[in-house]
Amino acid sequence: MNKLIVALIASVAAMSAAQAQQTAPRAYVGAGIASADHDYKLSGASNVDTEGWKASGKIFGGYEFNQTWGVEAGYTDFRKADVNYSIGGANVRGETEGHSAYLAAKATLPVNEQFSVYGKLGAARNKSELHLVNAAASMSRSKTEAYGAVGAQYNLNQDVALVAEYERYGKSKDFGQKADVLTIGAKYSF
Repeated sequence: MNKLIVALIASVAAMSAAQAQQTAPRAYVGAGIASADHDYKLSGASNVDTEGWKASGKIFGGYEFNQTWGVEAGYTDFRKADVNYSIGGANVRGETEGHSAYLAAKATLPVNEQFSVYGKLGAARNKSELHLVNAAASMSRSKTEAYGAVGAQYNLNQDVALVAEYERYGKSKDFGQKADVLTIGAKYSF
């Protein structure tokens, strides 16, 4: 009986130490590949040709207060994309480019020691630009909008993890990258 009690106390102490280690506040940094659709919508335009889904870079960092709550900031550069269309019988060529920076609260639900799911909610500052080569018009739009994401994380070890997520950068835009973004990446906690 005494051995059973000692074993139970040792087990509880070991689990408490492991739990304390997991819930300690930690910072992290990461990088990823974000893919967004570069569709173009203009009233009266026909024969619209864009580059469609295009991969770009993303960097992010955050702070986990415990295993459930945290905060994250990130920057995504949506790169340049070509666009060609016809309007009123004239062919128009150009390119779009854009980027976004966000700050969000993050809630994580661990499924087991290696796998967890999470959601993020915050604000993003989005910028989209359209430069038309053979027309006098160019446009640029910057706007702060709602940001949200859902994702999954797979821990390779205590410090390194792989992430995959669906992100939403505000409302859909008429030109440049669309609001829906698919991202895969890796993060390092310290």
